[in-house]
Amino acid sequence: QHFPVAIFSLEMPASQLVKRMMVSETGIDSKKLKGGVKLTPEDWKRLESKLKDLASAPIYIDDTPSLPVMEFRSKVKRLVKQKGVKLILVDYLQLMQGPSELRGMREQEVAAISRTLKATAKEHNVPIIALSQLSRQAVTRQTSNNRPQLSDLRESGSIEQDADMVLFIHRLDYQGLAGEDVQQGETKLIIAKHRNGEIGDVDLVFKASEARFVDGREEETVNSFASEASVREYQSKMNDISADNFLQDDGLGTF
Repeated sequence: QHFPVAIFSLEMPASQLVKRMMVSETGIDSKKLKGGVKLTPEDWKRLESKLKDLASAPIYIDDTPSLPVMEFRSKVKRLVKQKGVKLILVDYLQLMQGPSELRGMREQEVAAISRTLKATAKEHNVPIIALSQLSRQAVTRQTSNNRPQLSDLRESGSIEQDADMVLFIHRLDYQGLAGEDVQQGETKLIIAKHRNGEIGDVDLVFKASEARFVDGREEETVNSFASEASVREYQSKMNDISADNFLQDDGLGTF
């Protein structure tokens, strides 16, 4: 519905993030977009159309590295007031800086960051989706499916406590744990915590060349139809902003 969205990309430069959005929106294989020479006339038409949509989309990107959490809070206040932002994304929480007095006490620092995100969301009545790293134990755990757990949230138990929902993206093929009955890209979206609802799993499929996830039920329907039609080929459908596009006061940009 074209709600304004703000993305705080602490790990990835804004230019790379926009390129991934281009891949996801156009459905054009990412390998094609890297060079451009292999694009067909149909690809160019689709690219032009989707770029116009992205250019007019109310998406604001801040890629300030090591963003202090209180500076984040100030920027969110301006974004909500001036731009009407309805959703905040943070990638990722552990790359933020907490209060200076807590530097060197990592668990307490991450806990303070988590609390500030929670308070900011409540203050401005806007949802905040914050990505988080998992502990090394989540990868090395020797279990049949190696499902991530709430205790795997890295560096602080406060993340689990403060969050209204905790979701894990679990890909067996990515971790090299897939068996013969697991298809390429098969993914479980694990709802591990839901303060106001039920927990459970959602089936997804990761389309690497399009850098996106799709509904696993829809993918099953497509694959079934392709099989019946004797189609043997499987296709997996799965970054530069000029300085002029950025607001001079806070480094936020739209494209």
